[in-house]
Amino acid sequence: MSDKTIISYNLNGIRAALRKGFDTWLDENNFDFVCLQETKAHPEQLDLSIFDNLGYHHHWHSAVKKGYSSVAILSKTKPDLVEAGCGIEKYDSEGRIIRADFGDLTLLNIYFPSGTSGEARQNFKYEFLDDIFKWISDLKKKRKKIILVGDYNIAHTEMDIHNPVSNKKSSGFLPEERAWMTKWFDSGFTDAFRFKNPDKEQYSWWTYRANARANNKGWRIDYQSVTNNLKDNIIECHQLTDVVHSDHCPVYMKIEL
Repeated sequence: MSDKTIISYNLNGIRAALRKGFDTWLDENNFDFVCLQETKAHPEQLDLSIFDNLGYHHHWHSAVKKGYSSVAILSKTKPDLVEAGCGIEKYDSEGRIIRADFGDLTLLNIYFPSGTSGEARQNFKYEFLDDIFKWISDLKKKRKKIILVGDYNIAHTEMDIHNPVSNKKSSGFLPEERAWMTKWFDSGFTDAFRFKNPDKEQYSWWTYRANARANNKGWRIDYQSVTNNLKDNIIECHQLTDVVHSDHCPVYMKIEL
C-alpha cells in the first residue's frame, strides 16, 4: 500500500481555468488522481497534450450540449476499466458520471445536478438522487471499495454553510436534499473531510456576488465519500481554499491505498 492524493475540483470551465494557470498548478503538485466537474468542454476543444505532458492518463465524459456540465478523470496510473455514464440517458446526455477502476478500487467522479434554476430542475435533481443511490447500491454489491468524489450540490449540515437560517429554503440546503445526504452517509459511506475534521467549518464554493469568497461566505458542496472499509486509510482531507481557478476550490484527500 502507498499514500495517494485525490483531488476533486469543479472548474466551472476547464478552458477558463487553463487560462488562469490550472496546468501549472497541476505540474507543481503532481497529484495521483484529479477528478474534474463542469469542464464545459469536449476533448476535441482542448489541447490534450497538456495532460499527456504532465504524465496523466485522461478520460472524459462530455454532455451532448456544447459548453455544459461534463466530467473528467486524470490519473497517473492507467485504469483497468473506464465507463462513462450510468446507463440512464437523461443523465448520461448531460455528461455527469465517469467511473475508473484501479485493481479492487472504483473511483467515481460525479457532477450532481443543481436545482437553482427552478422547479423542473429541482425535480430532476431529486430523480437523480434516487436513481444514483440505487445505481451505486447495486455497484457496491460487486465493487466493495468505492470512492465517490464530486460536486454534490448539497450542503449537508449547518456547519457546511455560512448562513443556514437564511438559506433553509434555498436549493442545495433543502430538508429533502440534506436528508438524502444523511441517508447516503448511513448507507456505508464516510464523508472524508468531516471524518478527519469533525469541528472544522470550511467551504468549497462561493457565489461571485457580494465579495463572498473574500468574506468566506460559502457552502461546502464538494465531497469525497469513501466506503466505510476505507475510512481508516484516510490520512487527511481538506479544502484548498487558496487555489483560485473557479468559484469552487479543490477538495484534497491523501489516502493509503
